[in-house]
Amino acid sequence: MGFFDRLSRLLRSNLNDLVSKAEDPAKILDQSMVDMQEDLVKLRQAVAMAIASQKRLENEFEQSEFQVKNWYERAELALRKGEEGLAKEALSRRKSFKDGAIALENQLKVQSKHIDKLKRSLVTLESKIAEVKTKKDMLKARAQAAKAQSQLENVVGSITSNTAMAAFERMEDKVESLEASSQASAELAGADLESQFAAIEGKDDLDEELNLLRAKLKNGIETTALPESEKLSSEENNEIELVDVSELENDLEELKRNIE
Repeated sequence: MGFFDRLSRLLRSNLNDLVSKAEDPAKILDQSMVDMQEDLVKLRQAVAMAIASQKRLENEFEQSEFQVKNWYERAELALRKGEEGLAKEALSRRKSFKDGAIALENQLKVQSKHIDKLKRSLVTLESKIAEVKTKKDMLKARAQAAKAQSQLENVVGSITSNTAMAAFERMEDKVESLEASSQASAELAGADLESQFAAIEGKDDLDEELNLLRAKLKNGIETTALPESEKLSSEENNEIELVDVSELENDLEELKRNIE
């Protein structure tokens, strides 16, 4: 394969690709309708010209037939008058017109077939144009819908890599992180408050218990709870069990250390 052949094929392929990409279906459909309408006009003109030509041939054929008849009558007249030479001349003219009439008749047959073919082509084209008219708007709408769908898919596809979208998602993550941090701080603050109140409430309980112990120590004795059976026996004997004060003092010192 020669260099120029390869170069020519490359140029043609690139040109075809450019033309294919530049084609707009809506515009091509409209232009196709215009072209078909122009073809229809040309075809109608051709049919009209063919019919006019046929009419001229028919007139010429009729004139030739008339001349054939006329020169035959003249030949008869010359022969009756004894003019054989004139009769032969009339017959010669008659033969010329008769040959012309035969040729015109053959042309009329060919012309008639040609006109019938043109008329069938005209009917076919008119039918095709009527069909295309009904489909054109639908095809344009489908092409527009397909184009819009393609543009939408391209936009949706580019959103994932768009810097604005990435920034938006990053800010969304940051807001969620701030909300989580705020919620954690609130929970910690609430827990600290609960612990402070628990400490205060516990201190009051310890103070109250300490006061009770002091009161008991001041009196010097503390009654301990006894079982029911032992209570009965104690009541019967009217005896009171004394508590060792040194033991209470040891317990008090241990409580103080725990509080501190």
